[in-house]
Amino acid sequence: MEASRLSAVKPVIVLKPSRRVPLVEDTTGKASDALPLPLYLTNAVFFTLFFSVVYFLLSRWREKIRASIPLHAVTFPEIVAIFALVASLIYLLGFFGIDFVQSLIIRPSGDVWSGEDDEEGNEVLLREEDARTVPCGKALDCSVPSLPHMARNLTAQRLFDEKPVRVTTEEDARKVSCGQAVDCSLRSLPPRPPIVTSQKLFHEKTVIVTTEEDEEIIKSVVAGTLPSYSLESKLGDCKRAAAIRREALQRLTGRSLSGLPLDGFDYESILGQCCEMPVGYVQIPVGIAGPLLLNGREYSVPMATTEGCLVASTNRGCKAIHLSGGATSILLKDGMTRAPVVRFSTAKRAAELKFYLEDPENFDTLAVVFNRSSRFGRLQSIKCAIAGKNLYLRFTCSTGDAMGMNMVSKGVQNVLDFLQTDFPDMDVIGISGNFCSDKKPAAVNWIEGRGKSVVCEAIIEGDVVKKVLKTSVESLVELNMLKNLTGSAMAGALGGFNAHASNIVTAIYIATGQDPAQNVESSHCMTMMEAVNDGKDLHISVTMPSIEAGTVGGGTQLASQSACLNLLGVKGASKDVAGANSRMLATIVAGAVLAGELSLMSALAAGQLVKSHMKYNRSSKDMSNLSS
Repeated sequence: MEASRLSAVKPVIVLKPSRRVPLVEDTTGKASDALPLPLYLTNAVFFTLFFSVVYFLLSRWREKIRASIPLHAVTFPEIVAIFALVASLIYLLGFFGIDFVQSLIIRPSGDVWSGEDDEEGNEVLLREEDARTVPCGKALDCSVPSLPHMARNLTAQRLFDEKPVRVTTEEDARKVSCGQAVDCSLRSLPPRPPIVTSQKLFHEKTVIVTTEEDEEIIKSVVAGTLPSYSLESKLGDCKRAAAIRREALQRLTGRSLSGLPLDGFDYESILGQCCEMPVGYVQIPVGIAGPLLLNGREYSVPMATTEGCLVASTNRGCKAIHLSGGATSILLKDGMTRAPVVRFSTAKRAAELKFYLEDPENFDTLAVVFNRSSRFGRLQSIKCAIAGKNLYLRFTCSTGDAMGMNMVSKGVQNVLDFLQTDFPDMDVIGISGNFCSDKKPAAVNWIEGRGKSVVCEAIIEGDVVKKVLKTSVESLVELNMLKNLTGSAMAGALGGFNAHASNIVTAIYIATGQDPAQNVESSHCMTMMEAVNDGKDLHISVTMPSIEAGTVGGGTQLASQSACLNLLGVKGASKDVAGANSRMLATIVAGAVLAGELSLMSALAAGQLVKSHMKYNRSSKDMSNLSS
C-alpha cells in the first residue's frame, strides 16, 4: 500500500526562483531621502558637490606642494571641503549600495559565466538538478542505483551559492544525505559524460579536463560569442579557464597541444601580472654552476637553458676562479632610466625647458614631485637631448630591490603633470621616447649606464690555466685582443666586446624571473685579459654598465623563480638596506659572466669548442619518430 500511495502522488513542480516580496512595508530611511527634492535633482546635487570638492582639494594641495607648505596644515575652507567630500561619498555609497561597489571589485564565481540575468538557463539548471519523481518519507531507501553512464570525478553543477558536491564513486554517492521528504534517486537525471581531451602527461592516463557545462563554454569561445580573454573573470577559476581556452584553441587550429603541460602550475599567481590567456607552460631545465667564489662568498648559480655545454662550461670557469682565490665584483652605479619625448611649437621653447630641468636650483623641487610616486623611487638626475623642437628627458632614479621600470614611469608622469603649469604649450608625445633605452642596443646605455653598472675581476693562476682550462695565458690574451676587441670593432659592435655574455645573462634571467628581453642591454659587456706577475698569471675582467635586474615584482614572485632567488640568498626585498638584494644579484650575474667568458675563451684557444659541442650538445634520439 505504501508503494501504491507513493505512485499516486503527483510529481513535484519545480518553480523558477523569483523575487521575494516583503510582507511589511519598509520604513527605514534611504540615501535618496537626504534632501526634500526629486531623486534626480538630489543625485545631481551630490554628484556636483563630490566632484567640485575633489577638484578644489586637489588644486589646493597642488599649490601647497609648489609652495613647500605641509599638506596637514589645512585652512577652514579646506576643513569644510573635507567634510563635504565625506558626506557626499557616504550619500553616493548609500544610494548605489554596497553590493554595487562589491560587484565591481569581487570577481564572480565560476557558475555565473553566462550572466545572472539568464533566467531561462537557471530554469533548465533547476530542472536538471532538482527534478524528482516523488517525495519520499523518512524511512525510504535513499540508495543510488547503478550509474554506468556517469564517469568518475564528475562534479555536479552548483545552485546559486551552494558549495559544489563532488561525486566520485557509486559508494560515495550513497553517502550523500537526503531530506526526509525528498527522493534521492537519480533515475531521472540524463547521462552527462565528461568531455575528454587528448592531453597526456608523459605516461599518465588521459586527463579529464571538461564537463558538459564546459563544453558549452568551449563552443561559445570557438564561435566567438565569448571572448577568450574574459574566461578568468567569468569563471573565477584560472586553471579551468586555461583548460577551456586550450581545448578551444585546439579545435580552432586543428593542432594538438598534447606536449604542452597544463597541470602542475599555479595559474592564479600569474593573473593580471605575468601572462594573459594562458594555455599551459613551457618546461625549461635548470642547471647549477658553481660554487662561484665571489667577494668571499660561495654562490650556486641557477641557469635555465636548453643549450648543451653552457652550464658545464660556466661551471668549469667557476672552478678555475675558485681554485685561484675567487673573484671580486664592484657595483659602480644603480639607477633605472625613463626618457619621455615632448614637443613644442618652437625650438626656443624646447630649449627653455631643457635649461629649466638642468638647472641645479630646480632639482630639489622636481625631486619632491618625482619621489611622491614611491617610497623607494628617488630621483638622481635629469639629462636632456634636443632635436629641433622635440626634447628628450632622461630621468634616472633608484628603485630599491625592484627592477623599477614601472616605478620610474610613475615618477616621470608626476613631473610631466607638474611641468604643464609653467609650460602649458608642452605636448607630451610619449612617456618613452627610446632615449631610455629599454630592450634595445643603445650607445647611451653603454656610456651612461642603466640599471646596475658592475665591474668584476679575477686573477687566474698559471697552473690553473694549464690544468683546468687546458690552455696558456699567452694564447688567451692574444685571442681576447683579436676576437673580443678587434673582431668586435670590425663588426661595428655596440657593447658586444665579449665572447658570449648574453648566454649567461639570459639563462640566469629566466631562472630568477627577470625580463628575458632585457638581456639586450644587460649583456653589454667588455671582456679584458692581460698577463700579470711576469706573464705567469692571467688577469681577466668584465665591465657591464647596464645590468637590469630585481628581486621583487614581475616573475620573481613565481614559485620556481622564487626558489632560484632563494638559492642565491637574494629572495624578495632586503630587510636591512633597500636595494641590497637586487644589487647583489647584479654582482652575481657579472661573476657568472666572468666564469663563462673564461671557460669559452679557453675552449676556443685550445681548439675544443667543436669537440665539446659534438659531445654535449647533440641529441641521440631519433627525431623522425616524434609527432609534430
